Amino acid sequence: MSIAQEIVSSALASGTQTLDEGQSKRLLAEYGIPVNPEKEAASEDEAAAAAREIGYPVVVKACGPELVHKSEHGLVHVHLPGEREVRSAYRAAVNAAGPAMRCALIQPMISGRREFMAGMFRDPQFGPVVMFGLGGIYTEALADIALRLAPLDPEDARAMLHEISSSTLLGPFRGEQPVREEALISALTGISRLAIDFPHIQEIDINPLLAAKTGEPTAVDALTVLGPEPETESRPSPIKPSAIAPLFSPSSVAFVGASGTLGKWGHMLPANVISGGFQGKIFLVNPKGGELFGRPAYPSLSEIPEPVDLVVVTIPAAKVQDLIPEMVHKQVKAMVLVSSGFSETGPQGSAMEKELVRKARDAGIAILGPNTMGLCNPHAKFHCTGTVVHPIPGATAMVSQSGNMGVQLLSYAVQQGIGMRAFCGSGNEGLLTMEDFLQAFAQDPMTKTVMLYVESIKDGRRFAKNMKRLAGKKPVILLKGGESQAGNKAAASHTGALSSDIRVFDAVCRQSGVRKVDGPMDLLHLAAAFSSLPLPRGNRVVIITLGGGWGVITADLCARYGLHIPELSTGLCRDIDQLLPEYWSRSNPIDLVGEWDMHMPIHILESVLQWEECDAVINLGIMGRKNFLKRYLDAVSAVDPAMSRDLLDRAYTEVADFETSYTQALGRLMSEYDKPVFGVRLEQEEGDKAVIDVPDSPYKAVFYETPENAVKVCAEMYSYYKYLHSGTPTE
Repeated sequence: MSIAQEIVSSALASGTQTLDEGQSKRLLAEYGIPVNPEKEAASEDEAAAAAREIGYPVVVKACGPELVHKSEHGLVHVHLPGEREVRSAYRAAVNAAGPAMRCALIQPMISGRREFMAGMFRDPQFGPVVMFGLGGIYTEALADIALRLAPLDPEDARAMLHEISSSTLLGPFRGEQPVREEALISALTGISRLAIDFPHIQEIDINPLLAAKTGEPTAVDALTVLGPEPETESRPSPIKPSAIAPLFSPSSVAFVGASGTLGKWGHMLPANVISGGFQGKIFLVNPKGGELFGRPAYPSLSEIPEPVDLVVVTIPAAKVQDLIPEMVHKQVKAMVLVSSGFSETGPQGSAMEKELVRKARDAGIAILGPNTMGLCNPHAKFHCTGTVVHPIPGATAMVSQSGNMGVQLLSYAVQQGIGMRAFCGSGNEGLLTMEDFLQAFAQDPMTKTVMLYVESIKDGRRFAKNMKRLAGKKPVILLKGGESQAGNKAAASHTGALSSDIRVFDAVCRQSGVRKVDGPMDLLHLAAAFSSLPLPRGNRVVIITLGGGWGVITADLCARYGLHIPELSTGLCRDIDQLLPEYWSRSNPIDLVGEWDMHMPIHILESVLQWEECDAVINLGIMGRKNFLKRYLDAVSAVDPAMSRDLLDRAYTEVADFETSYTQALGRLMSEYDKPVFGVRLEQEEGDKAVIDVPDSPYKAVFYETPENAVKVCAEMYSYYKYLHSGTPTE
């Protein structure tokens, strides 16, 4: 039995919940965490002898499982220069601690100005979480910490060190050497292994993790909390991706609960599917029979004379279970359960949902929902949602745990020209969960980008694992709902599940390479870029602008988001000299000084993309000039009757034609140089889309409303590129 096993087993056998500092440090030392050498003393004489052996100055601490926050209670005595002071400190510790003191710890005095902390706790959803941050007296006040799930690899640990706001303390500081990062990384990965090896360890607290003048980190104080091994809660069993396919690509669909009443779900869904041009067979089920939508209505599912791939259900919740035998008889393998009245309503609805899911699982039937807004697959012209939104086919898949949010995002995606692979509102996730969709997207060759709206999750460990696997192959963009206390409460009542601590959730996203955004439009801005542009392979950005001030603002934004604005090379300036007047700035941003030469921006853009020190281009105001021109030409036409209308029309047509040729040039140049170009319109007009298709190009032109949109997206795309090339993001 190892020392660690002996310590933990002995404590559990005795019913001890907390390991004191001495026990904790012996445990940590076995896992490679540097601890200061110390001796235990059970008497004043032993304390004096230990101090002589260690060498002055020393520290005397009271030690016992119940003694926490020792400094605040006068249980720590530092900088003791001799035996008299050691004996006095020992007596003071005994008096202050009383019977809670198991022994005194005698330690060498370690000097250093920088105090960090490290540790571990078990999140109820995600399991063991490793922590690193600023330590000492500032821990609670500043909460400057970084988190990652265990198991932790060295790259995860290294990222944690530089994520905290106080990371500059890791470098040279007031005459002290840089902190030895490899030792910190070893300590964090050691804590991770300890958490995995000992499920009974609920919490580890190392504070301070002191950096000596030499840069060597040492665990000066430590505490370990034990508890019962976490129970294996009932988690939804994974559903194979092959079981999800019939939901999105059915050959035949039956609507159970079909209705002729305007506004009812049983009317809206079939109307949308039929009007969307679905080419498969459509069956309508209503107990009254008759005719609906000019088609026969069958009194029951069983009476449909042909095979059925998918059943869309809108009948009351209490009647849904009765469908399972009919579905088994018809060999139906998938159900879209729109009906509400299940777990979102309380314990009774939750029990009914669990029983339905049990029966469906036993029958091999995949359920989307309950309480879902539906789904769509534009590639199959299958638009089965409560609102009439028909996105164009594309490569972006979306899952939303809020149906209303989902269809709004879907509508925005249509407005912005973002092509969709598939969409679904996951509802209560009674059977099919977010984790299942993540696994399916990772295997679907038609999905290139994934958008998620998440309020809560069913299985934290599986969620994190599947997100990391997916984001290692394809960009994943996530918007989280329920981050505030009020939002969290609303999410729980909406989905029937609880959200995890948002700091842990954020850490999971960072560790998985997921791009977590702050708002719905950020979700769409990123989706537009990821689905249309090559990834930037560096952070060097060249700005091409129609006006100087706009370029300055964009350069400032780049600095804020970690992008670099390189100085233009002599050769590049010489090339641009041939295109711009001699008074151009010869600097980055490149100001086009208001030139209206239609072909000049394309030539400058190509020169910039050829430059080895450019990783991405942000072009400002080159698109959208036709809107300004139209107003000017209308004004001229109104006040100058001598002006030829034909001349004015030709002027507008020339600019409009240029904008078309410019988008085509963007596609060609990005294909040739494999570098992204982020556009910002001079003015956004109704009907202008963020994404413009470019024939015969693997890429599309992307234009945003503001420079900040373009800069934020560029920074996120570069961050994702770094993640993909940081080691081995996939498992």
